[in-house]
Amino acid sequence: MVHNPVTAILGSRQCGKSTLARQFLSELDNDSILLDLEKPSDLNRLHDLEAFFQVNSGKLICFDEIQKRADIFSVMRSFIDEQDSNGLFLILGSASVELLRQSSETLAGRISFLELTPFLLSELDPELWRDHWLKGGYPRSFLAQDYSNSFQWRTDYILSYLQRDLPQLGFHTPAESLHRFWSMCAHLHGHMLNFSKIADSMGVSSVTIKSWFDILDKTFVVRALRPYAANLKKRLVKTPKLYIRDSGLLHALLDIKTHNDLLGHPVYGNSFEGYVIENLLGLLPSYRGFYYRTSHGAEIDLLLISGQEKIAIEIKASTSPKPSKGFYSAIEDLQPTQSYIVGQVDEGYPYRDDVQVLNLTELLQRLSGKDEAFLP
Repeated sequence: MVHNPVTAILGSRQCGKSTLARQFLSELDNDSILLDLEKPSDLNRLHDLEAFFQVNSGKLICFDEIQKRADIFSVMRSFIDEQDSNGLFLILGSASVELLRQSSETLAGRISFLELTPFLLSELDPELWRDHWLKGGYPRSFLAQDYSNSFQWRTDYILSYLQRDLPQLGFHTPAESLHRFWSMCAHLHGHMLNFSKIADSMGVSSVTIKSWFDILDKTFVVRALRPYAANLKKRLVKTPKLYIRDSGLLHALLDIKTHNDLLGHPVYGNSFEGYVIENLLGLLPSYRGFYYRTSHGAEIDLLLISGQEKIAIEIKASTSPKPSKGFYSAIEDLQPTQSYIVGQVDEGYPYRDDVQVLNLTELLQRLSGKDEAFLP
């Protein structure tokens, strides 16, 4: 549903924003216009923005890679206020809400933000979950004819992202340094994010490491999963956990090309954990995601919270998952409304104390009706 004059679809490069927009606009016949701001020919049409908006009044105007022309926003605001209606603009960008808001603050109260992820398992044939986990969700990687082509696309994507995309987004960190840092993040996938330790190992300051992390975070390729800071009389771990958001990029950074490579790699368990977390958070955008851990060993891998609802999820890369005592201690601490163990099981089954073991597809299906963010 359209609630504001401007809708912004944000997501990493090559995740499918432009394809989705073109498909949507094609259904509007001549009532829309799309400009790709990476094309000089399209940029030339915007020398007089006011005239462009007036000529195309009544059409849905779509700007792809909006961060290329931050000056559009102020003129857009004046046009929006004159028109006084919703559904005027669709804008696409490869920078996060926080980064884009620095340029679009003049549109406060006039813009809705949606994040588009690479393919989620809930959008695919569930029988393909192993390939989806190995290749990741970027369309050209997942749809590649074989593992070799998929891996090559991902390694090319990483180099293009560092050498071309980031400078175009306004980041000018040396590509080689950022590639080393990104690779180190891959080795730390699923572990605590300690800027000081990473800085010591790379021979730079913790301020530099934090700035590098912010770049990767704001362009949707890493995630810092925050700890749940409940008002409990417990000593809680307060350091975020680090994840590479797309499992395919994680595997490319670690030179994991096949399922057998993954099975024999130390990241195997943490890779599956991150894969489950990204699919759940992508499916339920109105839920906030946390992990929970106390100094006494109580732990939950993922806690999904929306209002008064708490969903506790333990993740095990096993065909016979068995939670630790810490999981039940955390359940006792938090009293979640639902509790699950996600494993690589063929079919779900009750475990004990209102805890169910499910595979990822079953859990996605069970939770798919809970998020109302995009329901009419």
